[in-house]
Amino acid sequence: MSLQVLAESTDDNLDIEVLRDVNGLTEHTSWAHGGMEFMGEYGMFAVLAVLGLLAWWRIRSRPDHVAAVAGLVWAPLAALVAELANAPLRDWVDRPRPFLSHDGLHVLVQGKTDPSFASDHALTTMALAVGILLVDRRIGVLAVLAAVFTGFARLYVGVHYPTDVLAGFALGALVALVGSMFVGRLLEPVVRMVERGPLRPLVTAEPRPAG
Repeated sequence: MSLQVLAESTDDNLDIEVLRDVNGLTEHTSWAHGGMEFMGEYGMFAVLAVLGLLAWWRIRSRPDHVAAVAGLVWAPLAALVAELANAPLRDWVDRPRPFLSHDGLHVLVQGKTDPSFASDHALTTMALAVGILLVDRRIGVLAVLAAVFTGFARLYVGVHYPTDVLAGFALGALVALVGSMFVGRLLEPVVRMVERGPLRPLVTAEPRPAG
């Protein structure tokens, strides 16, 4: 799909058709509007924070706890880097929000007038989720599901096209994966230094060696 098509989506393409199908669920699920709006806008970040804390608690007991903690520290940094990378992309594509170009959408989140592509919520949650997945597979799978739910919620509330969400997922995952191969290792000396100091419990569950 070309950038021009992204910026000027018509009612004839699959992108808007899928959006209408998902957003159309709002007509029969009024009881879920408030919850979907909150979870899609803010709530899943809290869920991911809790999952990140659970992963941190688990990895502190592992033999490779230094590398694992360094990898987990990279997760929020990856989300920030993905956001920064998306800023010029968003302005370059300059795709209007779907409700500005198409009638009949039920928009549950008001005031969204910035460009639509790519979804910041999708890329941020996926960067966090992949960062967690790389250090704790079990908790990471739950985190990825939380990110996918966020993408679904952004369609449900009518503020993004499916391709906005998919592009956000791809960018967030790419930044988390590529960065983990470099930044995670760079963070390990810092984590080792913390392990030797009074904040040792942040890195490992093992007691400080005697002497």
